[in-house]
This record gives sequence, structure tokens and C-alpha cells, in this order.
Amino acid sequence: MQNILRITKLQMAGIAILLILLVMVRLFQEHLFYDPFIRFFKETNYKAKALPQYDSLKLFLSLLFRYALNTVLSLAVIWLFFKDRGVLRLSAFLYSIFFVLLAGGLFLLLNTDDVNTLLLFYLRRFLIQPLFLILFIPAFYYQRKVK
Repeated sequence: MQNILRITKLQMAGIAILLILLVMVRLFQEHLFYDPFIRFFKETNYKAKALPQYDSLKLFLSLLFRYALNTVLSLAVIWLFFKDRGVLRLSAFLYSIFFVLLAGGLFLLLNTDDVNTLLLFYLRRFLIQPLFLILFIPAFYYQRKVK
């Protein structure tokens, strides 16, 4: 991997620090963000329970803040891996598009009469976890290797 990407020890240290920061966002999620669904989805029988009460605007702003925080940290990791403005621009564009689609889908789903809790769980998961980072790095690495 280092032959194609040429990652220095300093870059590796930066990536490690950024990954630790992403973990910290997850560890302190209950203190940093408004999300009544954290406890709801921790319960083993959440499918049989009614959704918790929530403030839509507060939930949206909290999801936006968390997504933006994860996005900035993820983009920094992508930059340290590839040092390519094109990859960074494409990633930022994809993160923006995915937020609009996922947040729109989440709030549309929350405003339906019969909420599919499993779909709600996964839409929310993609918004609050840096899953796109796990998808983008191998994809960009493969693209660079094929070139």
C-alpha cells in the first residue's frame, strides 16, 4: 500500500489522531448531541415500541452537526491518504449529496404513519457514523491502483 500511496510516518500519525477523534465523537455522543433515538435503538425490543418524542428541528440540527463533524474528520483522513484535490472534492460532493438524501429520507420516514424502524435505524446509522469513510478509502485506493 505504501508504494502506491507513499504515506509518511507523519501522515500515519495524523490519520491515527483523526481516527481517535472519530472514536471520541462516538464515545461522547450522548453528551454532545441531541438524539432521543440512541437509547431507543439500544433496547432489544425496539421494533415493538413506539418511537420516542423528539424535537424535529433540534434533531435535524444535531444530525447536521454530527454529520459535519464526521465529514470534516473523514475528509482530513482522505486528504492524508491520497493528497489529491480531485479525490477530496469528489468526496466532499458525495458527502453533501448523501446528507441531503439520507436526512430527507429519515425525516420523510419519521413523518409517515407506519414507521419502518429497521429502515429508520439504517438511515440514521449512515448519518451518525463515518461509514462512508470505510467505503471511500478502498474505492479511491482501487481506482488509483488501476490507473
